[in-house]
Amino acid sequence: MLMASPQTLVLCLLVLVVSEDWGQEAAIPGCHLHPFNVTVRSDRQGTCQGSHVAQACVGHCESSAFPSRYSVLVASGYRHNITSVSQCCTISGLKKVKVQLQCVGSQREELEIFTARACQCDMCRLSRY
Repeated sequence: MLMASPQTLVLCLLVLVVSEDWGQEAAIPGCHLHPFNVTVRSDRQGTCQGSHVAQACVGHCESSAFPSRYSVLVASGYRHNITSVSQCCTISGLKKVKVQLQCVGSQREELEIFTARACQCDMCRLSRY
């Protein structure tokens, strides 16, 4: 039976990852700012609207799962067999930006929206804002 060296396996995995049809952002490790276009409307009818490049946080953070310690098993009545630890890419700082809205005719309005200022790997939460 032919066995590959660890270096060959790592190289094959890297080639596999790089050759996948991922977006450019998915290939960047960590948690970082990512620009996206947002259209802002003053009301449901879109009486006034404008667009702005806002920042989101994208990326991946560490996670792991392992068999629970004996003390955890006993304390949980042997129901908590696996312990998992994870972090999610979250917004750690916000800033307000002003968006110029073009209204019907030549009228203009200004509206403030929030955008991400900084990102970090942090505790996963259902909703923070």
